[in-house]
Formats: sequence, structure tokens, C-alpha cells
Amino acid sequence: MAKSTFHDDVMVQLIKEDPDFAPVYLHQAFIEIDEDGGYEAFVLALHHVIEAKGGMTAVAKRAGISRESLYKSLSPKGNPSFRRVAAVASATGYPISRIATAKMPVPA
Repeated sequence: MAKSTFHDDVMVQLIKEDPDFAPVYLHQAFIEIDEDGGYEAFVLALHHVIEAKGGMTAVAKRAGISRESLYKSLSPKGNPSFRRVAAVASATGYPISRIATAKMPVPA
């Protein structure tokens, strides 16, 4: 199994198991979006959340776009509008407003 595939699988599983993890994970990627590789890291994080929340087809349907359009938007050559990113984020259950304000949970 390729290292990146293992990482992807682990991240998706973490998101599925801990509902508090996804907004914090997306938040960290979001605040680093202007750094080198930051945009790509945010898109990868969004991919992980999409997979954990039902996959591309289900999230695209909830966002009101085609699966093909979602794949194209989030591809390495994609250039999605902010509106598209916001719609997809909302369709995962984590709107941009929640991503922007997510905080690390305080251990008990």
C-alpha cells in the first residue's frame, strides 16, 4: 500500500470516528492556506472530509453540483470559486463559518 494511500485512509477513519476532529482539521488547513503548499493541503483535507461524509457523489448532490464538476474543481488543475468551496464545505456539514472558528477540544 502506498504511503499516501495509508495516510488518506487513516485521516478518513479519524474523521468518521471523531466528529470534533473534522472542523479542527479543516481549520488548521484553512489558516495555513497562504503558505507554500497550503492550498493543496486544504484541498486534501477537504477531500478527506468529503470521503468521510459519504464520498464525492453524495457530497456533490448535497452541494447541488455534479460529481464530475466536484472532481474537476478539486483536481490539481482545478480552480474552484469560493462559492463552490463554501457549498462543498456546507454539504459536508462543516460550513466555512464553522471551519474558520473551530477550536481544539479541551481534554477533560
